[in-house]
Amino acid sequence: MRIRARRIAVAAVALFTAAAGSLPASAGERQERGGGHHPSAGGLSAVIRYTEYGIPHILADDYADLGFGTGWAQAADQVCVLADGFVTVRGERSRYFGADGVPDQSLSSAARNLSSDLYFRGVRDSRTVERLLARPAPAGPSRTAKELMRGYAAGYNAWLRQNRITDPGCAGAAWVKPVTATDVAARAYALAVLGGQGRAVDGITTAQPPTSARRSAAASTEPDPADAARAAAGLFAADTAGMGSNAVAFRGDTTANGRGLLLGNPHYPWQGGRRFWQSQQTIPGRLDVAGASLLGTPTMSIGHNAHVAWSHTVATGVPLNLHQLTLDPADPTVYLVDGVRHRMTQRSVIVPVRGGLPVSRTQWWTRYGPVVTSLGSTLPLPWTTTTAYALNDPNATNLRASDTALGFSTARSTADVLGSLRRSQGLPWVNTIAADRAGHTLFTQFQVLPRITDGLAERCSTPLGRATYPASGVAVLDGSRGDCGLGRDPGAVEAGIFGPAAQPTLRDAPYAENSNDSAWLANAERPLTGYERVFGTVGTQRSLRTRGAIEDVSALAERGRLTVRDLQRQQFADRAPAGDLAAADAARACAALPGGTATGSGGGAVDVREACGVLAAWDRTTDTGSRGALLFDRFWRKLPAARQWTVPFSAADPVRTPRTLDTGSPAFGTALADAVAELRAAGIPLDAPLGRHQFVVRGGQRIPVPGGTEALGVWNKVESAWNPAGGGYTEVSTGSSYIQAVGWDGGRCPVARTLLTYSQSSDPLSPHSGDQTRLFSAQKWVTSRFCEKDIRSSPDLRVVRVDDRR
Repeated sequence: MRIRARRIAVAAVALFTAAAGSLPASAGERQERGGGHHPSAGGLSAVIRYTEYGIPHILADDYADLGFGTGWAQAADQVCVLADGFVTVRGERSRYFGADGVPDQSLSSAARNLSSDLYFRGVRDSRTVERLLARPAPAGPSRTAKELMRGYAAGYNAWLRQNRITDPGCAGAAWVKPVTATDVAARAYALAVLGGQGRAVDGITTAQPPTSARRSAAASTEPDPADAARAAAGLFAADTAGMGSNAVAFRGDTTANGRGLLLGNPHYPWQGGRRFWQSQQTIPGRLDVAGASLLGTPTMSIGHNAHVAWSHTVATGVPLNLHQLTLDPADPTVYLVDGVRHRMTQRSVIVPVRGGLPVSRTQWWTRYGPVVTSLGSTLPLPWTTTTAYALNDPNATNLRASDTALGFSTARSTADVLGSLRRSQGLPWVNTIAADRAGHTLFTQFQVLPRITDGLAERCSTPLGRATYPASGVAVLDGSRGDCGLGRDPGAVEAGIFGPAAQPTLRDAPYAENSNDSAWLANAERPLTGYERVFGTVGTQRSLRTRGAIEDVSALAERGRLTVRDLQRQQFADRAPAGDLAAADAARACAALPGGTATGSGGGAVDVREACGVLAAWDRTTDTGSRGALLFDRFWRKLPAARQWTVPFSAADPVRTPRTLDTGSPAFGTALADAVAELRAAGIPLDAPLGRHQFVVRGGQRIPVPGGTEALGVWNKVESAWNPAGGGYTEVSTGSSYIQAVGWDGGRCPVARTLLTYSQSSDPLSPHSGDQTRLFSAQKWVTSRFCEKDIRSSPDLRVVRVDDRR
């Protein structure tokens, strides 16, 4: 059977290649060869068919060839960004860019190139990735996943050999070099540990035992539990505020035809190595999937096939924990477990530095993981003569995400999506939301998390952990006790992580939605409870984005007869829940201010009379033409969150509380005065259309950007840096990225509309560096060309045959 299926696949490729060559000129096809007239004998090859907006449809005979085509096509669009990432995982940033340069933090939280290099060179020198590649599946990656990585590296290298780089970001740069399959796997590893070791790179690479000169001072620097709890809570809350995402799946009985619907709206960086890249991947008879991949990865991160669609949101689970070590008083590099001495392992790492001598540093590792002296910049964990902290990251042994993605790509139902998660257990820091053509829905927070049960935390937390765990989910366990190990769950692919039964999961709800709060209100009528604190909270205040999303999608589900068009409208409704809750009250309170003035933070009186009318007239959206949105945005950012509401949060009414703007607080008048003064000082009219002052520049032209910041609760989230001298919000840092609205109409082809907000290429000279950004500005979509007839009828069809000829 397998031999026959493979022959059919080979024949299908051959037939299409022949057919492509005979497409009529009126179809607008241009044929090119990226690597010779014929696929190289015995080598890797693929056919890439480009349609509108530079979207490639990669056709291959097997997974190695598919990886080859994917690597080639990604390099064509993103060679500089990809090369920069490979420099990172090779630990060579200091060599090429200097030790004090700043990475884009797409692959770790390192503040400087030197700390990034020290960490990734340590990974490389210890052959961590090679050991994980050698593990048999399911604990390690499957042969299929490894073939994709091998092919990707070969495709990337072939593009480098066969093409001249024109992107000014790296043209002629010595750091753009060929890569290996291990480099590709190392990039996947970096993404896996992003929320664990990757978050603590600076704390790992600077951790050194106290010297005799520092011992007396170090002995009195234990972290304050209350301060640590606040810092930990803020650190993990920043993940969803900075990136985030929305996704919703609708069950068949809420739709017009009984089939499922999915709207995915991930919020990811607009620049750097964590961008998405759009494509379709096809191996006839084996795989046919469209969607978006994170750069440097050969599998589909988010997407759809003919039967199922899925998206991800950044989850609230905490993918790390700490072990507080009791040290030998005579030697701070020796720790005790059940009274037995264990010597730390030293990793000596040498980093070459441009224009200077190599830097040598020792890292210290324990049975629990590396010694760490901080989590982020606000949570110090001092290494004293008596205590040190070791970081446990269960994703440090996880190279399984590619297999999870492959399972999604070939799934025929939401049950298959869940089955892929149960088999491979490879997702480190996201939730999954899915819908299928049979009308089923799925939400699951199936994450690789340390197996911290509430019982274990109660029994084994140190005084520090008793403060941090309830506040943030960061457990600090007593590392001196052997009975405080994490154990093994039934069904878990390895020890120390949760098995399938523990993962919060909601199946076949009328709607399943997540906007980066915990699993609790994935469906407000069917709340999820009973999971461990490390996954997230129950009965706590939700973000305005979650509250607004639940209001919107529950109303849609109740109305019923939904179509893909309804999903498109939801994406670009641009409703600001904060405005609905507070703008009218703000306008009335503004109008009632004595003399029409308010006192700013500098103590001066500001005439705010014009602002009252602007706030009253605002349409409560963040569309590019919305007048008053910018004023409310600046006002809302200046109003302290603790002083916003008079009606407090109630777990019995979590979607409608807190509410009622506290206009009696002095903070109200101060925030309003400061916002008005700020806009006037910048020469920005209070009623200016939002898009005139929230924009990006592509090809020398301003492109207005719709959407709003996290604090406003807007579904279509965008986060931008405020630059009043430059005209307002002049570049987007993170926000809506690869958006897909997917359904089915009973035919063979899914009904899909997509949008890659920042466009396909980072090369400013590419015609595809801003074309979809202009669509995003105009709230327009790309109609997916998934089926053969649609691909071949594209007016922009261009066919490129690529191979690895030398």
